[in-house]
Amino acid sequence: QVQFVESGGGLVQPGGSLRLSCAASGFTLDEYVIGWFRQAPGKEREGVSCISSSDGSTYYGDSVEGRFTISRENAKNTVYLQMNNLEPEDTAVYYCGLRVTDSCLAAHYYGMDYWGKGTLVTISS
Repeated sequence: QVQFVESGGGLVQPGGSLRLSCAASGFTLDEYVIGWFRQAPGKEREGVSCISSSDGSTYYGDSVEGRFTISRENAKNTVYLQMNNLEPEDTAVYYCGLRVTDSCLAAHYYGMDYWGKGTLVTISS
């Protein structure tokens, strides 16, 4: 059973930074993508960023491109999301997830196969 340990959420002022971590366990897969979605109150869940385990290719949502950076430690099955220049619109619950595919684009459109419980990120002065 795939499990996730998410951490790094919290309260930060606009313009600040946070780093989210997601450690995944309970699986043995050759190809998968792992990344983050987020859901703000009253809004649909949206793709934030994703990285492939095979070639390290990445995906970013339009609203975070240039501000967020995703990275990985394959040996630890851990993914990090460095979030800079945060805006109030980034306030949401951030969910880590995994999809059995080598395509972040597929994960963006169809969602993840497995989800974490989420971590709350609040951007407010």
